[in-house]
Amino acid sequence: MAKGHILVLPFPAQGHVTPFMELSHRLVDHGFEVTFVNTEAHHSLVLSALQPAGGAAALGDGIHLASIPDGLDNDDDRKDLSKVTDACSRHMPGHLERLVAEMEAAGRPKVRWLVGDVVMSPCFEVARKLGIRVAAFWAASAACLAIMLNAPKLVEEGLVNDKGWVERDETFQLAPGIPAFPTSRMPWMDGTGTPVGQPAMFELITRFMKLSSLAEVVVCNSFDEAEVGTFKLYPDILPIGPLFADRELQKPVGHFLPEDERCVKWLDAQPDRSVVYVAFGSMAIFDPRQFEELAEGLELAGRPFLWVVRPDFTAGLSKAWLAEFRQRVAGTGIIVSWCSQQQVLAHRAVACFVSHCGWNSTMEGVRNGVPFLCWPYFCDQFLDQAYITNVWRTGMAVSPNADGIVTKEELRSKVEQVLGDGEIKDRARIFMDASRRCIRGSGSSCENFGKFVNLLSD
Repeated sequence: MAKGHILVLPFPAQGHVTPFMELSHRLVDHGFEVTFVNTEAHHSLVLSALQPAGGAAALGDGIHLASIPDGLDNDDDRKDLSKVTDACSRHMPGHLERLVAEMEAAGRPKVRWLVGDVVMSPCFEVARKLGIRVAAFWAASAACLAIMLNAPKLVEEGLVNDKGWVERDETFQLAPGIPAFPTSRMPWMDGTGTPVGQPAMFELITRFMKLSSLAEVVVCNSFDEAEVGTFKLYPDILPIGPLFADRELQKPVGHFLPEDERCVKWLDAQPDRSVVYVAFGSMAIFDPRQFEELAEGLELAGRPFLWVVRPDFTAGLSKAWLAEFRQRVAGTGIIVSWCSQQQVLAHRAVACFVSHCGWNSTMEGVRNGVPFLCWPYFCDQFLDQAYITNVWRTGMAVSPNADGIVTKEELRSKVEQVLGDGEIKDRARIFMDASRRCIRGSGSSCENFGKFVNLLSD
């Protein structure tokens, strides 16, 4: 008999679906039944990516997949955060209400809790109206949430305007221990200092405080030692991370693309701590010039590399150039379209991680003691880079030139520096040990997760 039926609702993006799926596996392990709600567009991607592993059955007995429309047309760009955020805020609460009614009509157990993404907080009002209790889960760093909760205050103080644009170009620090970074790199900014998802995203952010007050608890995928300053400032945000899918069973985490099975076999053939792993998440786009510099930088470094290149990672690249590059590096590197990143980062052969610094990637790298070379793309990734380079000191950052390009020489130089820095390696190991202590036995994340489970069991 399940402890209770929980509806799990992530924001429709890979970086949100993954930790929500990891959390869902943990909840099932503790006796809950989970209905995992994706948008229809992402539901079909997840199902087709699961196909080789046996489809939805690969998730195990306790997780049921469901979907609701996102309010967008079929040909709308689902990487346009303005469109997605606006559609989610306006359409999804109503669709969620209908889904709950359909499940009840079908005789499914009554939904007792919604575990919802803070970014999906307009749906919290619907849940409360239906008598469903609400727990909020934040998929990025706690510091990112802390800054967003302070957005109205930052507007009041004249640091940013009511559209999220920077009014004063200066270094910003919310509190001691929280990274300092330029105001042009606020977590709602793209890489050029322009707010993403305008105007819907910043408008939603300014309502976070009000909407998240509908939740009885807020949990996040972090751990005490990683964000000491933030948890001091916001002791009510409970870190329950780093979350991960069980390594032995490799439970699926809701990938939108099928994993290339060659990765681990290829890594098995490489020497310990020799491989440069390169991955930029699910949203970053490179222009052909930057793509070529990155590729030639990996070639120049002369080390084994595993590079994840999504089908939509770059547009307009010469196919002949890419074919020739693949031929040149065939003995050294491997390029794949997607991989099981958790398996890759846990592999003994990986020496460093050239990363966009999304929070999932950051936590996965930290948990496996892998040094970083930071190459952020947008939003909270600049804040995560500041943690890695300035607070934890477990990595370095690339420096673009005057044209905004990271050159091949810069990449080669920084890869060599990261791999040759004993202090970075030592600190990466220290943070790995700290993160693993937190999720075991009487570790703080483990105890917080216990509190969370007890609340959901009420």
